[in-house]
Amino acid sequence: MSTKQEIINAFHYRFACKVFDTTKNISDEDFEFILETGRLSPSSFGLEPWKILVVENKTLRQEIMPLAWGAQTQLPTADKFLIILSRKKESLLPESDYIQNQLNHVLEMPAEVAEAYTAHFGNFLKNNFDLLADDRRVFDWASRQAYLAMANMMTSAAAIGIDSCPIEGFDMKAVEQLLADKNVINSEEFGVSAMLAFGYRANPPSRDKKRQSLETLVETIY
Repeated sequence: MSTKQEIINAFHYRFACKVFDTTKNISDEDFEFILETGRLSPSSFGLEPWKILVVENKTLRQEIMPLAWGAQTQLPTADKFLIILSRKKESLLPESDYIQNQLNHVLEMPAEVAEAYTAHFGNFLKNNFDLLADDRRVFDWASRQAYLAMANMMTSAAAIGIDSCPIEGFDMKAVEQLLADKNVINSEEFGVSAMLAFGYRANPPSRDKKRQSLETLVETIY
């Protein structure tokens, strides 16, 4: 089988799994592989404005339940349950400690390149995408970056026969407050973008994958 066909098969295999088989567990090796594909995902300017929380604590899962109407069957059955965090405005300002550490120490830019990059990123935030007009815009931009990592993790999981479900059905402010109250997050630095469950399906999907045609979705401009 060709690599291209294997990738297409993974996309056909993946579906939003609502109920997982609680008798099956993901191996440490497989879960590390999934997380590694998230870590290696692209992000705008290479700034990786996300963080992944792996919620193994059963009590915390139970406390999230009344705040996450879209995860009522996933929280108790998923082998791995992730909360995807994205950075807020203050930690993504060009001169912030996070951005400067990313440029100088993670991306290992020479000082003069990091300085130019700082100015370029500041212009992007202020002028190109007008993200500094209110606090929420920067968080939403960071969330779009985090979704790239989520998509890659779901596809890599499907490629090795592991199921997943992305979840947006929750009270964002209430979940953030719960995590802040438990000192899990600094709510000035991070917000909750999404949740993501992994495990093995308890039942096959009820229908084949339905999508619009390529002709509907794609328009070529000559």
